[in-house]
Amino acid sequence: MPTPLVVSEVAKSFTMHLRDGIRLPVVSDVTFSVKAGECVVLGGPSGIGKSSLLKMVYGNYGVDEGQILVEHEGRLVDLATADPRTVLAVRRVTLGYVSQFLRTVPRVAAVDVVAEPLTARGTDPAEARDAAEAMLARLNLPHQLWQLPPATFSGGEQQRVNIARGFITDHRILLLDEPTASLDARNRAVVVSMIKEKKAKGAALLGIFHDEDVREKVADRIVDVSAFSPRKAAA
Repeated sequence: MPTPLVVSEVAKSFTMHLRDGIRLPVVSDVTFSVKAGECVVLGGPSGIGKSSLLKMVYGNYGVDEGQILVEHEGRLVDLATADPRTVLAVRRVTLGYVSQFLRTVPRVAAVDVVAEPLTARGTDPAEARDAAEAMLARLNLPHQLWQLPPATFSGGEQQRVNIARGFITDHRILLLDEPTASLDARNRAVVVSMIKEKKAKGAALLGIFHDEDVREKVADRIVDVSAFSPRKAAA
């Protein structure tokens, strides 16, 4: 499918239960698509709803209205209405996500954290570990850290584990939430190269990049989320 991700007329609001049930609108009528081999960047000021929108696409946040269509194993799935089992299947095979924060099981070695998405798909554990080691080496994580749990790592080291874990698979759609925020210039350049390689292989990428230099190097298009903000319209 040449356009594996389509967001159509999506709206979202949050209910503030501790403030008499006040409804806080986030976005309304969000419509865009991401083609294979393309990196679309969500733009707009802080607090406008970029991360919330990314979490809706991944299925972490519910959707009030609209559709989020992904091509999954030869059929279209609407993540806005899909049941939890289907969402998990889409994540395992089709939809990857690199968040700003690494969430891991305590005492699990970094190399196993990175290899897990491959083993979950049936890859031989030894092969998955080899691939994980190659990713960690590429991202310049010191070899002596590979067998240690990343909970004790610095922010930049944890983010490199996070990136390695997200990029190790061949997901057709990859969501990127500030993947380079904690990285130095050397490793930002590595991530830019990895994004370009994903695009060359036909992956569809949707991301948030506050680093202007990185954004200019990877973005094919920028979707201004503020154009879908009900608060802006009300103002």
